[in-house]
Amino acid sequence: MLPFQTLIPLNKTLALPVYRQIANAIAQHIKNGILKPEMALPGTREMAETLDVHRKTVVAAYSELQIQGWILVTPRKGFYVAGNLPELKPREWQQEGASGYGKQMSAPFHVLAPDYQGSIYPPNTPFRLIIDDGWPDTRLAPLDLLMREYRSLLKFKYKNPVSGAVTAGALSLREAMVDYLSETRGIKADIPNLLITHGAQMAIYIAARLTIAPGANVIAGIPGYNTASQLFQHLGANLLSVPVDEQGIDTDAVAAICKKHPISMLYVIPHHHHPTTVTLSPARRMHLLELAAQYNFAIIEDDYDYGFHYNSAPYLPLASGQHDGRVIYIGSFSKSLAASVRIGFMVGAEDFIQQGIYLRKLLDLKGNHLMEDALAILIKNGDMSRHLKKANKVYHTRLQHLTTLLDTHMPGVVEYTVPMGGMAIWSQFKVPLKTLSAHAAKQGLYISDGSFYMVKNACRIGFASLTTAEMEEAITILASGV
Repeated sequence: MLPFQTLIPLNKTLALPVYRQIANAIAQHIKNGILKPEMALPGTREMAETLDVHRKTVVAAYSELQIQGWILVTPRKGFYVAGNLPELKPREWQQEGASGYGKQMSAPFHVLAPDYQGSIYPPNTPFRLIIDDGWPDTRLAPLDLLMREYRSLLKFKYKNPVSGAVTAGALSLREAMVDYLSETRGIKADIPNLLITHGAQMAIYIAARLTIAPGANVIAGIPGYNTASQLFQHLGANLLSVPVDEQGIDTDAVAAICKKHPISMLYVIPHHHHPTTVTLSPARRMHLLELAAQYNFAIIEDDYDYGFHYNSAPYLPLASGQHDGRVIYIGSFSKSLAASVRIGFMVGAEDFIQQGIYLRKLLDLKGNHLMEDALAILIKNGDMSRHLKKANKVYHTRLQHLTTLLDTHMPGVVEYTVPMGGMAIWSQFKVPLKTLSAHAAKQGLYISDGSFYMVKNACRIGFASLTTAEMEEAITILASGV
């Protein structure tokens, strides 16, 4: 057997996921001829032991290689380098004096954000530890089950190159979602009311594009989800901000604006507001629906991490109430499983969804129906529900551990309110956050400098993706910079 431990060097401090490092290394060795066509590869367990990684990591790497066409999977036999490899050496075409690409575009184009900076994601720099915006721990996700179904479908269902895929999303997933939304969120919807998207952000874009005309008045909370606010302004909206307090978006302020201006749409995150994590109170939920009916505006309800709640049963979404189709409900499986599983969804009135399907077709003819079918199986057989129950317990423990660490190591430095759910704590720092972020970076720890949130010395401390040991190291590093 080839010395794969030497052939596939891994660096777990890099931002590039380990499974991608494995996949890239194997693909490179195939290109170089070290791994010959039709050569057998070690099984996932054997390769995992050789590389000292989790088997799920190797499963993900092999799946990536299979999708790219580098390897073949033969059930009950094993993994093999593909006999017909992807095109490796395109034919050369040379033009005398070709200059390639530089920093600036010569032809005119639209500059959408002249001073674009700030992101909820860490820069492409290797860090040993990352305090993120509030992402799930992919180590807990049933990705092995998801990829098992993916491979099974690839083998038996998708032999025919002519796919019956439709822009609205895999029918199997929309069917599963009808029952899933009813059982978990009390939302009554049928298949024509559902559109599957490439993540929640695509759903927000489609919903906003259909409800915003240039110059239209749109209401959003402040502080709020800046990416959504930037999108609304990009579409030509006149963005009207209302305060967000401990009960969520201020509906009295909404009412005051409605008396003065015609409103086209209101954007709200009722379950765990971004970035402050507060939950919209029942009274304000009722008031918001009353205002939407009275002034006839649409509500985009972004419920991106509904699945995680710790102290009590969550409030049902606005979409479960009496809204006469004015509420457009948006969710995502990226928060439930992993950021790389880009499957979101939108629920709305049938005529609205039809227009959403048309718009999505202009952006992306169809999604990853193979992955959508695999996810549908996990929902139908209960794997998704079992995962969420397990993850809720783990994340609640991590939340409690984080608050203990902050109280012990950084008393008087960080102010926060323990959230009812979600995967992050909204934190106000009493020291300059940019200085603290720079100090942490020197120690191999990433934490936002707060610039994305546009609130002085404040950021979200994501706890779900860190083990208790990782969390202890991260907070120790932060405390050393105070």
